[in-house]
Amino acid sequence: MRDTRESRLLLVLLIAIAFALITVDIRGGEGSPVDGARQAAATVFGPVEKGVATAVDPIGNAIGAVRDSGERHDRISKLERENAALKQRLGSDDRNRSRVRELDTMLKTAGAGQYGIKGAEVIAIGAAQGFSWTVTIDIGARDGIKRDMTVLNGDGLVGRVTTVGPNTATVLLANDPDFTVGTRMEKTNELGFATGQGDQPLLVQLLNGKAKVKKGDRLVTFGSQADKPFVPGVPVGEVVKVDPSGGDLTRNIYVRPYVGFTKLDIVGVVVEAPRSNPRDTVLPPKPAAPKPTPTVTVTVTPSPNDGLDEAQNENQAQGQANSTRQPQDPGTATGQAQDPGTADGQTDDEQ
Repeated sequence: MRDTRESRLLLVLLIAIAFALITVDIRGGEGSPVDGARQAAATVFGPVEKGVATAVDPIGNAIGAVRDSGERHDRISKLERENAALKQRLGSDDRNRSRVRELDTMLKTAGAGQYGIKGAEVIAIGAAQGFSWTVTIDIGARDGIKRDMTVLNGDGLVGRVTTVGPNTATVLLANDPDFTVGTRMEKTNELGFATGQGDQPLLVQLLNGKAKVKKGDRLVTFGSQADKPFVPGVPVGEVVKVDPSGGDLTRNIYVRPYVGFTKLDIVGVVVEAPRSNPRDTVLPPKPAAPKPTPTVTVTVTPSPNDGLDEAQNENQAQGQANSTRQPQDPGTATGQAQDPGTADGQTDDEQ
């Protein structure tokens, strides 16, 4: 269309008519005089619009996918990172099962001794004290932990709290050379003092030099005044070696601790001592002694006919022996004897 004066006037006229129709439609509301025309146009042009929309819909989706692909990739990457972090925090299934068993055993031990404990996780080994056998746990003063509290796990005595921070605490392990705890023998009640020796068995010095001790005997903590730093009845270990008694006032024995100090994970800090001394009740039950294997004994009882059968067998054997023996010929035996007549004849001739 050529740009002429008439075309410009026509464009201005059409725009004016469009504004007028829009004004009338807005003021008319639901009863607008152009509503019928709108519906007729929708009827005519609706299928055409739908077909065009269907034709261009894949293109629109593709454009939208390209636009959103970056956002989706970022969101997936974020979810993958969160998932990896969660798995790392939770650990493997085997580790989770192992920790559940440790926690369950510790709760049973605490229940047997009536110890009020707060569970903790070992988060570091060794501290700033140098070469001491220590660990750091993830609870501290804000959790009610104080210095000189007993620390245990499901196996027995772990150590005692030495340093407390707001959110962490340091535990001196029972195998440290600077660690000493009072002990009591199971059943005999013999008292002594156990001292750590690193990765070697604990050295226990019994107060009674004539105490009767043997391998396999077990010890528990004797307890301290006001239950600090040690509560009574916590399992310590069992005897593996006994020094011969030399008439000294004390006697040395060596005890293998129940706790594996190189593989600590879940521990409990005793925040409430038992009302009464549990004594030996926290010790695990001893394994039952193996039953002896029964010996099978076969007894043979002879019957009354056995003697007769033996006699018959002997007679039969004797008869067989007689039948096989060759009898000596009487005539042959006589012929071999000296002839009396010949003897007489020789005598006459000689005469």
